[in-house]
Amino acid sequence: MEIFFELETYIALITLTFLEIILGVDNIIFISIVSNKVDKEFRQRIRTIGLFLAMILRIIMLLGLTWFIGLTEPIFESTDVFNTGINVSVSWKDIILAAGGIFLILKSSMEITHKIDSNFDTNSTKSLQVSSLYTVVWQIVAIDFIFSVDSILTAIGLTEQVLLMIIAVVISIIVMMVYASKISNIIERYPSLEILALSFLILIGFNLIVEAAHYSIPKGYIYFALFFTLGVEYINIIFRNVSKKKIKIKD
Repeated sequence: MEIFFELETYIALITLTFLEIILGVDNIIFISIVSNKVDKEFRQRIRTIGLFLAMILRIIMLLGLTWFIGLTEPIFESTDVFNTGINVSVSWKDIILAAGGIFLILKSSMEITHKIDSNFDTNSTKSLQVSSLYTVVWQIVAIDFIFSVDSILTAIGLTEQVLLMIIAVVISIIVMMVYASKISNIIERYPSLEILALSFLILIGFNLIVEAAHYSIPKGYIYFALFFTLGVEYINIIFRNVSKKKIKIKD
């Protein structure tokens, strides 16, 4: 416990926690959208259970760092593929990222399609049956596992103290639990933000596939695009609200 008497420990902890929260932005968006598909009375419970299980999973992964780091070891290598001079290396990490990217793209595309169809179907219902709640929970856990690959590898690069990583994970999950409900409410109130968020998840899915192919797109670009488009949409929301007020005054 001597590490808790060192200034570097707290600097590392703050940095780790901040990175975990930043890298969890896309996770919060996915959780908010998925949890909004169930009845309001179950939403907070679903988010809490899903994130709690996700936290346990991350802690187990951190305690088994040797196994986790092994996911980055190549399970298939090939040099000079088809005499093109291209070398191919595939690890379990690449497979997980690619599978996660495909899942995000398909899931987000299906949600956008459902959103469009529901606007034309007056008999459609938004909420899922209770029997489907477990499906939502496991979707939250599965997507958190996929997003954990990058965040944990980043944490390993910053510190060797597993205890600090676990504390940072617990804090970041608590932040997600608090803000997921608020983001869910905002997305439900402004449907256009849901389409924007789903489009962002498609972009994240594409980025995961590209990363699995050993190409790197700086996440700063992606987050800048997200916050820029959110800013534009926020201005549009204000404009629409002002226009509605003007119409009501005229009437």
